[in-house]
This record gives sequence, C-alpha cells and structure tokens, in this order.
Amino acid sequence: MLLLPALLGVLLMAGGCNKVLSLLRFDVKDTQSFTVPAAYPYGTVPVTLPAVTVNSTSTTTYANNNTKAQYVQDVKLEELTLTATSPAGQTFDIVKSVKLYISTDAMGTNKVLMASLDNVPKGATSIQLNPAPDTKLDTYLQNSSYALTSEVLLSTHPPQDVVVRVDSKFSVAASLP
Repeated sequence: MLLLPALLGVLLMAGGCNKVLSLLRFDVKDTQSFTVPAAYPYGTVPVTLPAVTVNSTSTTTYANNNTKAQYVQDVKLEELTLTATSPAGQTFDIVKSVKLYISTDAMGTNKVLMASLDNVPKGATSIQLNPAPDTKLDTYLQNSSYALTSEVLLSTHPPQDVVVRVDSKFSVAASLP
C-alpha cells in the first residue's frame, strides 16, 4: 500500500507533469473611468465613445507572482462592473445596452468585444456586464496598458455628463520563468 503513493510521487516529478506543477493562477484587477457626455445623441443607433487608456496593474501583479508577461498563457475576463459615480445618485436608466471592447491602443488596433449587457436594469447605479465567451485576452494584458472603447445605446438624453467607473477582474494562468 505504501508503494502506490511513492510511485505516484515519482511519476509526478518525471516528464510532462512539471509544467502542470509550475503553472500559476492569479487575478489582475484594473479600474478606470470614462465619461458619457450629455451632448451624445440617443435613439436606435449605438454611440461609440472615445477610447480610454487603462494603466494596468498587470506588470506589478506578474512580478508579485514571480512571473512576467511573456510567460502568460491564458487571460480571461472574470468580472466587469460599471458604476455610475457622478453625478451623485445617477442610475443607468439612460442606457439600453452597452458593449465594451478592448484593444492594445486607443486607435482600436486588434479591438475585440470584451463584455456586454443588453436590457440594462432600471434603477441600477452599478451593473455587471457579461464577459464575451471564449475571448482570450493574453495579448491585451502583456503590456502595461490597454484601451477600452464603449459602445452605448442610450434610451434618453443624459441631462449632464455621466462619469462611469469600470472595475475589471481578469483570471490569469502563467508559468514560472
């Protein structure tokens, strides 16, 4: 009976299992705000807001986990929350739907859908977007920054500029250098 655990230990130390043992899993959390200007139109056509650059915590998080960007193997969005922060008491009643895209730069190079939400609930000051299925985000979190572009379908004209905070949590798998 003692032979089985010892044999299993030897097998785990040999060959291909070393890669599994050295794979790290951790989260990268980023926060950035953008403004929905009062001047933007509403109706049946979504409005694309200018891209905002996010100075990511990825480089620091990688270092804290003893790895580097080039060793990242898999990045996926776990959570993305939008919170109306200004004016006080602002809800998402002005929004019908929202899509958030990620790219490596503000010009939208290699832009992909990161998360979205149709039928935004009334009265909410904070909403959770649905991560785009099967979207790998490795490329976007290999640098110290990335850009977010919002496509918003407004249900009404905002009476004043609305500031929205984006809180994102990415799940990262990386190997040791």
